[in-house]
Amino acid sequence: MSTEQRCNNGHFYNPAKFSSCPHCGVAGIDIGPTKMGPRAPTVPLGFESAPRASVAQPSAPAVPAVPVARAASVGEQATVGWYPSRDRKAGEPSPDPIVGWLVCVEGPDRGRDFRIKAQKNFIGRSTSMDICIAGDPRISRENHAIVAFEPRSAQFRLYPGDARGLVYLNGNMVDVPVVLQPFDSIELGDSHLVFVPFCGENFRWPE
Repeated sequence: MSTEQRCNNGHFYNPAKFSSCPHCGVAGIDIGPTKMGPRAPTVPLGFESAPRASVAQPSAPAVPAVPVARAASVGEQATVGWYPSRDRKAGEPSPDPIVGWLVCVEGPDRGRDFRIKAQKNFIGRSTSMDICIAGDPRISRENHAIVAFEPRSAQFRLYPGDARGLVYLNGNMVDVPVVLQPFDSIELGDSHLVFVPFCGENFRWPE
């Protein structure tokens, strides 16, 4: 037995699915014919995410440069070049030039070098000393010995200090000032140092 019904216009439809003939529509509603509208422009493959030219893109805000003074206040460190002739203030003395070295060849600081400057260089473990040999506990904290360079004669001398520790030059105890020769051996505590001059007969810093 067929379950379809026939409307007054002769159309067949299933009354279990439709309350009235779907072909005839709803009475009293004037619906015009369906018309095709304009098609949207197609986007080429691979350009789906490209922004449209007509849409203005917001620009990123400009990041202001951080001045050096402000960088220091927020914990940042700025690299600044150092130029002695430009950065030194008027009337400030120039840095003491190097006149020689003491090179540790035996002891806790083996392999290190220590700079010798003009006039007296006090030797000890304290950081206040001109030549600080902090790794050797047998060296007196202050004034264990003194190495001096006299610019007029261009001579180096080794002096005993006023501390308890002794100083030896080429195996002999130093109790009075003695003139140093290139590559002399100096003993302080457990450290053996070799003297290497830079200034002398062949070169002197201009006064």
